[in-house]
Formats: sequence, C-alpha cells, structure tokens
Amino acid sequence: MLFLVAALMLLGVVLGTVAHAPLTFTAVAAVVIAAWLGIFALRERYSRRHTSAH
Repeated sequence: MLFLVAALMLLGVVLGTVAHAPLTFTAVAAVVIAAWLGIFALRERYSRRHTSAH
C-alpha cells in the first residue's frame, strides 16, 4: 500500500510538471526521448544479432 501511495505521489509530481510546461517544450522533450529509445532499441537489436552469430 505504501508503494502505491509513493507511486501516485511521484506520478502527480511528474504530470504536474508536464502540465505546467509549455506545449512546445513537452513536444520537443517527447521527440528527444522517443529518438533516444529508438536508437537504443536499434543498437540492442544490432548487437544481439552479431553476438548470437558467434
């Protein structure tokens, strides 16, 4: 139960910050995070294909 309360408090802080940020900043941050995750996924896929071949 304590974990749930802490998670909800953290979610409220994060969403509250995003709600008060300008829309352009939020959109740019979302694009940067999506690009970072995409690059990470491609690197993981590429590295796993080459390590499994050895």
